[in-house]
Amino acid sequence: MREGIPLFGEPAPLADVRDTVVEGPAGAIPVRVYRPEAGGTPPAIVHFHGGGWVVGDLDTHDSTCRNLAAGSGCAVVAVDYRLAPEHPFPAALEDSLAAVAAVGGLGLDPGRVAVAGDSAGGGLAAIVARELGDAVRHQALIYPVVDARAGVTDSYARYADGCFLTARDMHWFLGHYATGVDPADPRLSALAAEDVAGVAPASIVLAECDPLHDEGVAYARRLEDAGVEVELRDYPGQLHPFVLLAGVIDDGREARAWLARRLGEALH
Repeated sequence: MREGIPLFGEPAPLADVRDTVVEGPAGAIPVRVYRPEAGGTPPAIVHFHGGGWVVGDLDTHDSTCRNLAAGSGCAVVAVDYRLAPEHPFPAALEDSLAAVAAVGGLGLDPGRVAVAGDSAGGGLAAIVARELGDAVRHQALIYPVVDARAGVTDSYARYADGCFLTARDMHWFLGHYATGVDPADPRLSALAAEDVAGVAPASIVLAECDPLHDEGVAYARRLEDAGVEVELRDYPGQLHPFVLLAGVIDDGREARAWLARRLGEALH
């Protein structure tokens, strides 16, 4: 485990952090369990990292998960799901669903579960929340990928280049993860689901200067129209990875703290 990466933020001290595995459809799935306090059966936040379904791991999002655990008073289960192109769609989703199902076996409370994630991981969290219904109490979505059409919104045109994540990047990621998959498949695009009524309340963080901005707004409105409670924070002037880069971006630290409070209130 790498610690103390200044770019991502100093790791918050916790009572217990350990790596283990849970059983998935293709074998063992590595997970990292963060406990803010020792003992007991705390509620669980299952976290899916970003990286376009192609990159990212338990270490890239270690600081984020530590902050969520410390700020919420909940355990966090970070999921090292299978990555493309070796493991294309729907491998990441299958592993994500399996990880949520395994919460009880990790000594956590399966009756108090939330999901969270950024970018591609945010898209996975949104789909998992819909697939599992009442089994998920809250969803925290950080600039999520919820529309695999990649290019149909105004923000894709406004921020196609020059703001860290580019439109070309998104086409490359989708090409590795979901070549030949219908972008309207609701297991790939949360926005394409026919019905989102009854899904868990959502806390959504967006960055203004991000190709994914407008699809995030559209998904928030879709949830609201279906009667789902939504709290949306849209950060002016921010780039796509700002929450990950909380070591150097104040808004990233503030967004992590807000999400942690929201998750703690939902699960305690």
